[in-house]
Amino acid sequence: MSGQQSFPFAFFEGKIIPFKDAKISISNNALQYGNGIFGGIRCYVSEEKKDVFIFRISDHYKRFLKSLRILNKTISYNYQELIDITVKLAKKNHPDTDTYIRPFAYAKEGFISPDLHPLTFDFAIYMVPLGEYLSVDKGLKLAVSNWIRINDNMIPSRAKVCGGYINSSMAKGDAVALGFDDALMLDISGHVAEGTGANFFMVRDGLLITSPKSSDALEGITRRTIIELANDRHIPFLEREIDRTEIYIAEEAFLTGTGAQVAWIAEIDGRVIGSGKIGPITKKLQTLFFNIVRGKEKRYASWLNKI
Repeated sequence: MSGQQSFPFAFFEGKIIPFKDAKISISNNALQYGNGIFGGIRCYVSEEKKDVFIFRISDHYKRFLKSLRILNKTISYNYQELIDITVKLAKKNHPDTDTYIRPFAYAKEGFISPDLHPLTFDFAIYMVPLGEYLSVDKGLKLAVSNWIRINDNMIPSRAKVCGGYINSSMAKGDAVALGFDDALMLDISGHVAEGTGANFFMVRDGLLITSPKSSDALEGITRRTIIELANDRHIPFLEREIDRTEIYIAEEAFLTGTGAQVAWIAEIDGRVIGSGKIGPITKKLQTLFFNIVRGKEKRYASWLNKI
């Protein structure tokens, strides 16, 4: 997403204004110490290019407010107001392509201290066009990172805390520099946690498996979607700890996330996963996911907000 042109309007300091005017000071506490939380929400354009849908906006803002609660902070907007503001901004920007919406709440003062207690938080949103963050057609090549995923008693792993993402940045930066697409991160006990910005799934003996939330994995909205779809389609599913060597002998593997969507994995640490091609369970879930977000599955219409 780096270097992408934002849509012309943003929500900043209580109103919709030109994106170019939405600015904070270099002394801002969130910039200095990462004292903020954020979300990531997708808009999808229908295949006929007639409709634009926001995917699972209510679930995103429920998690957003829970992240704030973990920091023991509040903002001036409630759950329904956050949804209304986002829809209003999306209509104002009138996207005609798949789009990423970034809401975030941040410490607005310029205190030269990491002390979270006295800080008040403000809220802002901007939007950028976004197609594939990770390829969904070409199998990904991943490396297991030597950077350990943040533990919940270090930085809250189930909250999307701004400062915590230096952990992901280090892991992904090293992996990409070595020629990989992304990295997988282990938790402090040596079990698979997640990717640098996406949850991890694998298939072994026909069983779909993902790491539990207790493995310091983010409580992903797309993760939850895939679990619900697997249950609806009677795909055997299990949430449990995953050993590192298990991923090398998986029949299928994929990442899920707002950015990643459903992106299949071809190799991990130079080991080919399964046949090296997208597996049948992954393909089934990926196809269903993209049909849903583009408004082609009426059963899941409640997950979409049309703008």
